[in-house]
Amino acid sequence: MPRISVPADRDPLRYLWTEHARTLTPSAGAFTNAVYEKSTLPLREFEAARVQIARINDCDLCLGWRSARDVKARQDDPDPPGEDFYDNVGANPAWDGFSARERLAMEFAERFAVDHTNIDDDLWAHLHAAFTDSELVEFGLCIGAWIAFGRLNRVFDVDGGCRVPTLPSEA
Repeated sequence: MPRISVPADRDPLRYLWTEHARTLTPSAGAFTNAVYEKSTLPLREFEAARVQIARINDCDLCLGWRSARDVKARQDDPDPPGEDFYDNVGANPAWDGFSARERLAMEFAERFAVDHTNIDDDLWAHLHAAFTDSELVEFGLCIGAWIAFGRLNRVFDVDGGCRVPTLPSEA
């Protein structure tokens, strides 16, 4: 149930993004579009980080999203992830279908989201051995967008999930 008033004939997600905070939502939407349409990160690494954040955010919309299917700029990717990839992100980081860079993308995303002040020198050394500084900054921008806007959608409960409201227990 959305945490804002939404007319019955309107989609809650679209309503939040088009009818509220109109001085900010167009810029936020443009940033989101840039993350999906302009990112130069390899698709599988992009998706590994994105889905890790989707799991942390508990965002139904993001968990059902497939960039190779849902983003025009990504539809011609020669190596789109299969469903086994998505099933293992956040659940089984040792899965043999992940590359070392995909594992690092997931770890960086998780630490960025839940323990950002404790990303230690060891992880930074691994990240710098695998990625350029530009790639790391791009990951940071993408992860930041997913955290912010995925959580916005989830906190306001407009992410498309059919949630059963929690009822107070009877005493």
